[in-house]
Amino acid sequence: MPTTIANKLHLTVPGSHISAKAILWAGLAAGAVFLVLELILTPLFMGMSAWVPPRMIAAITMGRSVLPPPDTFDTTAVSAAIVVHVVLSLAYALVFAFVAKGRSVVADTMLGAGFGLLLYLVNFYGFTLWFPWFAEARHWVSIATHLAFGAVLGATYATCAQRFARKDGHHGVAHG
Repeated sequence: MPTTIANKLHLTVPGSHISAKAILWAGLAAGAVFLVLELILTPLFMGMSAWVPPRMIAAITMGRSVLPPPDTFDTTAVSAAIVVHVVLSLAYALVFAFVAKGRSVVADTMLGAGFGLLLYLVNFYGFTLWFPWFAEARHWVSIATHLAFGAVLGATYATCAQRFARKDGHHGVAHG
C-alpha cells in the first residue's frame, strides 16, 4: 500500500504515543452525534427552534447579530457553526487523547463522559465570560449532549486507537 500522510499521523510526546487518525475519527464522530442530538432534543424538550444552538455557536465568530431572533435556518450561520464546532471537537479530541490513550473502550467511554461533563462546565460557566449568551443554554439537554459527546469521543478514540495500533504493528496498550 502506498504511504500517505494519513498513514503516518502520529503525535509523540514523552510517555505517550497518540494516534492522530483516532483523534480525527473520534472528534468528528463525537461532534456529529452532539449536533444531531442538539437539533433533535432542543425542539423536542426545550420548546425552542432547532436552529438556536447552531446560531449560538456561530455567534462565537460572527458576533451577537446572528443570535435569535429570528430562530430560523440561515446558511451562513449554520456553516459558521459547523466550522467552529468541528474545530472545537477536534481540539477537544486532541486534549482527550492525552488523558485516555486508548486504554479500553469501557474505560475511555466512562472517562469520555466525565470529560464531556467537564466540557459542559467549561463551556457554560467559563466561556460565558466571553460569550454570555451560552448562559441561556444551561439546562439538562446541554448536559446530556455534552455527556453523549464525551462518551462517543471516548468509545471512538479507544476503538480507533486500538485498531490503528494493530494495523500499524504497535504492541501493548493501544498507542496507535
